[in-house]
Amino acid sequence: MKRVFKVREIIHILTGHGWYLTRQNGTSHRQFKHPTIRHTVTVDGKPSQDVTIDNLKSMERQAGLKFNDIKE
Repeated sequence: MKRVFKVREIIHILTGHGWYLTRQNGTSHRQFKHPTIRHTVTVDGKPSQDVTIDNLKSMERQAGLKFNDIKE
């Protein structure tokens, strides 16, 4: 069974892997960049919201990470 992530947890994982916040649109959409990877990762939702499966897969594809494999 796949784990349900909060937006706050995704942000914590990304920043722990070197991603940094570049832009934010209001309180929902945040865009992260990495110093050596050319892609941006868009994280949408308020920090306390659950991340949907579709958004999680999209963020994994953008970041090149598998969030379910990461141990915190």
